[in-house]
Amino acid sequence: MSATTTPSVPTPTAPGSLPLIGHAHRLVRDPLPFITSLRRHGSVVRIRIGPRPAYVVTDPALTRRVLVTDAAHFVKGGRIIDALRVFFGDGLATIADGDAHLRNRRLMQPMFNKSHIADRGHAMIGQVRTLVEAWPEDVPRDVCADMNATALAAFLVALFGTDLPGHLENEFTALMPEIMKGTIRQTLLPAWVTGLPLPANRAHAARVARLRILIDQAVDHRSDRVRPSTADGTGEPSAECPRAAAAPRTEGAEGTERAGLFAALLTAEPPLTRQQLQDEAITLLTGAIETTGTTLAWALYEISRNPAIERLLRDELTTVCGDRPLRHEDLDRLVHARRVLQEAIRKYGPAWMVTRTATRDIELGGHLVPEGADVVWSPYLHQHDPRVFPEPGVFDPDRWAPDRTPAVARGSFLAFGDGRRKCIGESFAWTELQIVLAIVLRAWPRFTVTSPAPRAQAVVTVEPDRLTMTFSSATSG
Repeated sequence: MSATTTPSVPTPTAPGSLPLIGHAHRLVRDPLPFITSLRRHGSVVRIRIGPRPAYVVTDPALTRRVLVTDAAHFVKGGRIIDALRVFFGDGLATIADGDAHLRNRRLMQPMFNKSHIADRGHAMIGQVRTLVEAWPEDVPRDVCADMNATALAAFLVALFGTDLPGHLENEFTALMPEIMKGTIRQTLLPAWVTGLPLPANRAHAARVARLRILIDQAVDHRSDRVRPSTADGTGEPSAECPRAAAAPRTEGAEGTERAGLFAALLTAEPPLTRQQLQDEAITLLTGAIETTGTTLAWALYEISRNPAIERLLRDELTTVCGDRPLRHEDLDRLVHARRVLQEAIRKYGPAWMVTRTATRDIELGGHLVPEGADVVWSPYLHQHDPRVFPEPGVFDPDRWAPDRTPAVARGSFLAFGDGRRKCIGESFAWTELQIVLAIVLRAWPRFTVTSPAPRAQAVVTVEPDRLTMTFSSATSG
């Protein structure tokens, strides 16, 4: 009956709307309490972002309809996606639903299967260990910045391979945090403001243009090692056989690590255009940094204030690894680490508001959602539902133990989305999260929060407003 357009229940409007700006002041001032408060008003609640209405889905069963059952009627779109698409193009996360999305997803899916990820595990572990062990001892550090930089470094080596030139890696590392800040700004401001030739807008556009140049250079570097087979046997590209149309020359585990995941896109048939390669690389880079880094920062914070959890994690690492370094095959045995990370994701989002666009007038939970309307769903809202997750503000990794995880909880854990637009890199994200957490714990016997208790702030992800720590080789004192 999902096709009916004759609702029987009026759609409630959230209180507190102001003339012209609607509920924008709540979304800016206290977004997380506001978004979770909407559950009290119904399963579908109308809010206003400026003069434009949006429909917030607070029932996870209805969210599943939006993402899975009736996904054809709720396409990728809305204010956040539209803002991202302006600067990041038609990568997998922002491209409109349709044949192009399906083709690109099928092309990229093998990049993120477990065997491909495992092939890069050794290189990722080495890269993370090099960074983490180089931190100066007992010096307060910005944990979010560190975790974002570490996640980026690990993903760069997985994406472009182990032989990416140092100057490219350094510039990626310097540029991406500023691009993420600018992207966040673009999603929050009205479209007419982001279109003005203001200094901040021009600086952001220049950084994104520079990022595309860096990606071009990384692609050219990778392409030089992925030679096509040509009719004349020279191995040189031709108009009929472009550079990206061949299989990698490298073979074996070492060659696989050197090639990186991006080699799969360079060997696509038919070949991707340079614009498509840029768009997909930007999407992968931005998706791999912000959510992963934020989750790791919150996990370290919660571990630091829960000594029993910290002891359990360290004992688990000792049992699994002994005195030797971490290996990729160890990750599946770090069950407590996985629960800690899953609870960090549940408690802190990381995404708090995601949008879709209704393609027609459609009924949702007895309410009419008009064609063209923004439909909002919130992983944060669902993951803080006390009916599903008792005491949602309590950090409790054991809630993910098999005997304590009912099906309704799994259905309300939507940090990676669901349906045909579910995050393609979920398996990679879990691998990266576990590698970084394990190496930080192995490298530093003690870490201490040196800033006031952080407050959760909703930007694109749910971030700590400020979080600094010191890392020490001493176990006490």
